Amino acid sequence: MSTLQPEDTATRILSSALELFRTQGFDSATMRDIAAHAGVATGAAYYYYPSKDAIVMAMYRQACDEIQPQIQSALQGISGLEARLHELIRVKLEYFKPNRDVLRALLRNGADPKYPVSPFSTEVKEIRDIDIQWFARTLLDCGIRIPRDLQPHLAEVLWFFQMGIIFFWITDDSPKQIRTTRLLKLGARLVTTLVRISSLPLMRSVRKAALELIEIVKGE
Repeated sequence: MSTLQPEDTATRILSSALELFRTQGFDSATMRDIAAHAGVATGAAYYYYPSKDAIVMAMYRQACDEIQPQIQSALQGISGLEARLHELIRVKLEYFKPNRDVLRALLRNGADPKYPVSPFSTEVKEIRDIDIQWFARTLLDCGIRIPRDLQPHLAEVLWFFQMGIIFFWITDDSPKQIRTTRLLKLGARLVTTLVRISSLPLMRSVRKAALELIEIVKGE
């Protein structure tokens, strides 16, 4: 008779699933394969996770919980938007490195907000909002005057910048993803420069156009 507690069984199934997603690919691994690898009945796997998408959602929630203290520690004592932005995204890339191939497998439908486990989907909104709040924190006392009209949108814009870096990193086949390292460093510097000059009077018309673009993208 098994002495595993329900949470232990769920954790074993999740770990087994992620291992198979890495080795076999997300599409190829079946729930039956995952159950066998975890040493549980197929019905038990479905009991804890009704689908592979549910497993991915569990991975997202686990990642969200585990990465909070890591981000908190990494940003401790760091000032300036460029340094904070760079460090915030670097920590996430480091955390997800073991599951980079899993994320790569999910990239096929990742940009479609109708796909339940897309970072842009309604189902992921709670986790996304927590993530966006970290970008809001990078803007606090960052030494840059942010225009009042841009302020409500900037954290989300920075989150989209992060997603661009992550999508590039997922497909970056350079040794140790060195191109992503360079892109993140340069990108953080460029974004910070753009935010800094956004308050200049001559940028008012550019900022207005940028805000209109944001409204279009957000469907407002």
